[in-house]
Parts: sequence; structure tokens; C-alpha cells
Amino acid sequence: MILPRYRVDVSRIAGAGKGLFLDEAVSRGRVIVAPDNIHTVWPEQKLRQHPADSREVESSVRWFEDRFSLTPEWSDECYVNHSYSPSALWHLGFIFALADLPLGAEVTMDYRYVIGDGERMPFADAATGREIVGLPWEAVLRDGARALLGLVGP
Repeated sequence: MILPRYRVDVSRIAGAGKGLFLDEAVSRGRVIVAPDNIHTVWPEQKLRQHPADSREVESSVRWFEDRFSLTPEWSDECYVNHSYSPSALWHLGFIFALADLPLGAEVTMDYRYVIGDGERMPFADAATGREIVGLPWEAVLRDGARALLGLVGP
């Protein structure tokens, strides 16, 4: 579920297709996306039995540990694109604003947090050309928690 008003439009990121844009300003630390209607959660072992270009794999994100949520209907949340300089933080299925975001900002996040440990995206980061490789679960949990504390802590 996307909480602020938004629109899906042509992304400003080269090659990304469409992106998710804010139709209202969002304050630092505010939840932009919250999980809802999570009807399919698979262990990674089951997910990897499907081809990399399958609907199941392409619609999955790591939710926690080795569990992936699947959204084969391609909801608007799927238009949050990757960036190594993201505007938002993904943590345990929630997406938080990393700074005060103005109206019209494109919501981006670091995909290394939502793909499997060592998994490689079939594309590179548009701005840097760097490969996008999934982080180990422990790093995802630790780094996300630290970043979240920085958003809400003293």
C-alpha cells in the first residue's frame, strides 16, 4: 500500500521504464510504502526452482531471512526503481523516506536489499554502471536497522 498521493510516470532513470512519483511532499522518516495483501510468501529454495525470467521470480522481493513475497499482479509498488543514491530506505517490507522529499520526487531504493544473497540483477545501476548484487540477510537487517534508527533516533 502506498500511503502518500502518487502517480506512475516515465522514470527519470535511463532505461528504467516507469517510476513512482510523489504527488505530495513527504517528510524524512515517513512511511511511503507499507506491506498489505501479502498472499504469497515462499522460501528462496522454492522460488529458485523457477526460471530467472519467470513471473514468480520477477515479481518477488526478499521480505525477511530466506522468505520472498510474490506480487505477480505487478502492483504500483513495483515501480519503485533502483538507485545507489536512493530517496528511500527499504526495511522489512516498508519503504521510508530518507530525506524530506518534495512533490514530484521519484521514489527509489537500493535493490541489493530486496534480492537474494549474491543474486545479480540483469541490469547495472544506470548512474554508476555498477553491478547490483544482493546482500547477505544479516547485512540487510543490520544496515537497514541502523539507517532507520538514524531517521527516527536522536
